[in-house]
Amino acid sequence: MTNWINIKLIKETPGNPRFISDPKFKKLIKSIKDFPKMLEIRPIVVDENMVILGGNMRLKACKAAGMFEVPIQIEKGLSESEKKEFIIKDNSGFGAWDWDILANEWDAKDLVDWGVDIPSFDIDQDDQDENETKTDDSDLCELCGK
Repeated sequence: MTNWINIKLIKETPGNPRFISDPKFKKLIKSIKDFPKMLEIRPIVVDENMVILGGNMRLKACKAAGMFEVPIQIEKGLSESEKKEFIIKDNSGFGAWDWDILANEWDAKDLVDWGVDIPSFDIDQDDQDENETKTDDSDLCELCGK
């Protein structure tokens, strides 16, 4: 069950093994401000002592965004071992992006705004030189319409 609670009552995970870079943190804050309903859909998960099991970075971003209450889901009765397992599994990226689908069916600007790190592909200079075709000024005029 999701409850809204005073943000000051939630405790960060001691020894949290995750961190976030400043650029990604800024994107997370923006994401929360742009789409706050996402927090309701995926609330911060806490144990019965209000210690975060999932959502440490979201909590920090909510504080930075000036929020006073956040939605939480309380999970009671987990053993310490289950809590540790949840913390790691909740943050593990088991899947991978299908870059072809993203490139062809999604807007790149939206993806970046939503936090997807789109890789840049370096082209080896030798390969680039081989693939370049020489054009004379008349070809350039045809291309630009002049």
